[in-house]
Amino acid sequence: MMAPPAYALEITSLCKSFGGLSVTQDVSLTIRAGERRLIIGPNGAGKTTLFNQITGDLLPTSGQIKLFGKDITRLRPDQRAHCGLSRTYQIITLFTQDTLEHNVTLGLMGLRSARWNPVRPLSFYGDLAKESRRILELAGLEKLSSHPVSEIAYGEKRRVELAMALAQKPRLLLLDEPLAGLSSSERTTVKSLIASIPRETAVIMIEHDMDTALDLAETVTLLNYGRVIVDGKRDAVIADEKTREVYLGN
Repeated sequence: MMAPPAYALEITSLCKSFGGLSVTQDVSLTIRAGERRLIIGPNGAGKTTLFNQITGDLLPTSGQIKLFGKDITRLRPDQRAHCGLSRTYQIITLFTQDTLEHNVTLGLMGLRSARWNPVRPLSFYGDLAKESRRILELAGLEKLSSHPVSEIAYGEKRRVELAMALAQKPRLLLLDEPLAGLSSSERTTVKSLIASIPRETAVIMIEHDMDTALDLAETVTLLNYGRVIVDGKRDAVIADEKTREVYLGN
């Protein structure tokens, strides 16, 4: 039996240019299966641009991206999702007039052949509806499952988006500032949810709440002006002089 790939993600010499301006420059990274990686850097460092290239929302100018050994550099976002990739966004993207259960069921349907019909009751989708309720329970949102997203608190919306991403059973999950705008208690709840993600899933997170994010990270990558400045084990990166100079301050 062939051994599974050691790397969840391999990025080689990734570059992206807009009108002669480079926003990612010769980025090379390897993320091991099950790894917890934190991406840090000043505003405009290229962090979300890098995520958009990994997911296929933005195609690179040059370079290669492999997901579990498969070249996905030119695949569409939906094709990458079918390869085991899922993400959340810095700006919450939910169907606010639909219920939490509808939203998570949509996340499940994204990887199946069934078509969404908004006038059909959830019971029509059988196992999908049951699975969505199970995922909402894991996120601590089962009591709100029948509520429209527009009626719930901001922190709960963050958890719904994370639940939708997890509903796709990703092998690699990208989290773009999942703690942004949350109160202290909400950060604690979302942090616990992220920490509970099984090791079958590698997690890459962009986050500015360093105190919370570092508790979740094993490895850290510092980006600046689209380049990898420091990359390695968490403690070594945080202690590096370049990290203090570029991001943490002296």
